[in-house]
Amino acid sequence: MTGESKILAVLGLCGVGKSEVARIIKAQYGYSIVYFGGQITKEVARRGLLSGPENEREVREQLRADYGMDAVARLAKGEIADILAAGERVVIDGVYSQAAIEYIKATLPESISTLAVHSRKSHRYKRMERRPVRPLTPGQLDERDIREIAALDKATPIALADFHLVNDGTIDELEAGVRRALECLDPSIRQGG
Repeated sequence: MTGESKILAVLGLCGVGKSEVARIIKAQYGYSIVYFGGQITKEVARRGLLSGPENEREVREQLRADYGMDAVARLAKGEIADILAAGERVVIDGVYSQAAIEYIKATLPESISTLAVHSRKSHRYKRMERRPVRPLTPGQLDERDIREIAALDKATPIALADFHLVNDGTIDELEAGVRRALECLDPSIRQGG
């Protein structure tokens, strides 16, 4: 990646630590977070449905069936544009499809970089079982992985990411990994910007 990246998309399967990576980027590097999953929960509420994994899955898949694989990026574009217009950088937590990345590239003039987060399945199982909001059993997590890869094109942007980070260690190791990623993706970080 050349030049300063104004938009950073954090990618990965459920339970790899995308939100933790986004929080680190916000706290330590001043980016503003746009949570793509929040677009889904807003839509679930707008439709008068109860919050939960099944309704979120249904809405997520219905939006993409009705409006294309970039539907969530379209919903979030205004929020991203407002943050950029205020002179801030954006970290997007949870981009699902390559179409969403391409939509952002085509409709926003700022450069976008992608950071894929990975973690061992055993770590993901533990994280998802302990998660206080929307926990998943190992079986539910496996089902979600297959569904998201097959139906939502989640694997393509992960495979094509500009930088790959493994989150299997301590929070200090994750922070160091995020620093390495940002130094690679955004030269202004290396220069103390």
